[in-house]
Parts: sequence; structure tokens; C-alpha cells
Amino acid sequence: MRAILLMTPKTTLNFLRTLFVVFTASIGSMIGASIAENAWLGFAAGLAFGLLVVLVDRLLKGVSLRVFSSASFGLLVGFIFARLLLASNVLRGASEETVWIVSLVVYATAAYLGMMLAVRSNRDEFSLIIPYVRFRQATTQDEPLVVDSNVIIEGRLPELCATGFVSSSLIVPRFVLDELQRLADSHDPLKRERGRAALERLERMQCTTGLSVTIHESDGEPTLPVDTKLVQTAQRLDARLLTKDTGLCAIARLQGVRVLNLQDVARALRPVIEPGHQLDLALVREGRDAHQAVGYLEDGTMIVINHARAFLGKTVPITVTTSLLTGSGRLFFGELRQATPAAHADAA
Repeated sequence: MRAILLMTPKTTLNFLRTLFVVFTASIGSMIGASIAENAWLGFAAGLAFGLLVVLVDRLLKGVSLRVFSSASFGLLVGFIFARLLLASNVLRGASEETVWIVSLVVYATAAYLGMMLAVRSNRDEFSLIIPYVRFRQATTQDEPLVVDSNVIIEGRLPELCATGFVSSSLIVPRFVLDELQRLADSHDPLKRERGRAALERLERMQCTTGLSVTIHESDGEPTLPVDTKLVQTAQRLDARLLTKDTGLCAIARLQGVRVLNLQDVARALRPVIEPGHQLDLALVREGRDAHQAVGYLEDGTMIVINHARAFLGKTVPITVTTSLLTGSGRLFFGELRQATPAAHADAA
């Protein structure tokens, strides 16, 4: 199970980097021996080159493919603009040295501005540059979701994805996976069971057709809180954040990150109950007063029924009469609705 979850571990990336450095050092040694007749000099040059490339790779750790492609397009546009500007012979009559310096400045400035403008642009704005090319507008269902650990532990994520109301592309950051792993290895039996169940749930989701679960390798700064790293990951990947943490939702929205809060979804799907609403309710326990009985709706909403203590354990028709807003939510009160004589006889 865990072998499936660890898709591209850090050990694999470090191995590939080491292999690349060894390769460049070996090539450098061969070139140095054949050209300069100094294999050690070539080895040192190849080693330095490989380490430089690995350093650049580390510096580009937070750059996504979308940003890279946008910057490349902006660089091309800047190069074309600078080429057209210099082709107008605005520098005719200037010395060769002046032409070279001005050309270098123009190319560098145009390339820089082109890259910055392209990186800050979205897909729709590219249609102004390329009028006959339109990018398909991504729908909400197409946008990837960065998943918080509390959503995975909560357990309803597979069923939610199966409905098709949310994106089928889920991103689990490495630090979230590590958090679940620590939970699965906890000495507390309850926490250990919850962690293992969450990991098994992720494994099943990875094997589900039509659902993409990706482990993102960016850990961020180790000293940063998990909430901060979640927001940064969502910003870096231009993705939405899926969580149940109301505080995290507020922080993320303040920083411009789109958030899908499962608590908001659950509240939106609660049945609308107003005074006068009639329904059948199963009475499961006694109320605070001697004559009261309590029942619950499917979403956990509690309804207190007056004069219904005799009907505990039965499903009876009731009418909602009043509601009361409490610190834990809305509490409803109701009365029995035309209880049948047979029901009274059974209760007795």
C-alpha cells in the first residue's frame, strides 16, 4: 500500500541528480583527456557543470510548467519586438561598439518585459495576442484540488469525488502524506486506526478509474505551519484548496486562494425546515423534560418533540412548531401530528 503512495520519493530525485553529476564528470574527464590531455581538469570542469545544473534545478523547485511555458512565450515575443525595433535602422550612423551595446540593452529589456507580462497573464488574455487561437475555458470541475489532511481523515472524499461535483484531479502535498504517516504510526490506538484508514482510502482512490491522485513533492520550509504550506502550495499550483478548517479557509481567501470548504457544502445541503413543516421522525432518546422525546434528521439536526415520551423507539408523524438558534446550531421543537389510536395502544 505505502509503496503505491510514495510515487516519486526524494531518494529517487536525489539518486537521479547524483547520477547526472557523475555522468557530466565522466564526460568532462573524457573530453579533458582527449583535448587538453588532462583528465582531472576535465573531470573537475564536468563536475562543476553538473553541480551548477543541479543548483539551477533546486532554484526552480517552485516553478511550474505553466509558468515556464508562459515565460518562454514572453521571451519569444520580446525577442521579436527587439528584432523589429533594431531592424528599423534607428542606430544608423552610430559606431559599431554603440550599436552592440544598445542592441544588448534592447534585447535584454524586451526579453525581461515580455517574460514578466506573460507570466502575469491568464489564458484568456493570450487571445488578444493570438486572435485566432482560443484556449478552452477550464471549468470548476477541471481545476485541481489541494487536499488537506482533515478531509482525507474525515472519510467522505471518495464518495464526494464519485458524484462529479468536484474536480477529479486531487493533489496531496508530501507534508500532508507525512502527517498521515505519523498518525498511522501513533501509539494512540484511535489515532493509529484513523491514520491507517486514511492511507488505505488514498490507495483505493489512486486505483479508481477517472480519478487522479498526485503526490506533490514540494515540502516548503520545515519551520512553517502546515496551514501556511497548504496555502503556498495552492498558490504555486494555481489550484483550489479543499479543507474542513474554517480558520484555514479565511486565511487562504485573504491571500487570494480559492477554497472549497466541506462544512459550507454540508450546511448548504441541509434540508430546509421551517415552523409548520411536517415529516416522519424516529424518536431515539428522552428529552430534557419528562414528556419530551428527541429525534434526529439525516444531517444530525436535532428535533425535540413535546408529549412524545411514550413513543420512544418508534417513527411518528410530527409537525415542527418552533426553532431556537444555539451555539452549536439550530434546535427545532415539534408536536405529534394526529397520532393514531393504534400507535397509542402500542406505546402503552
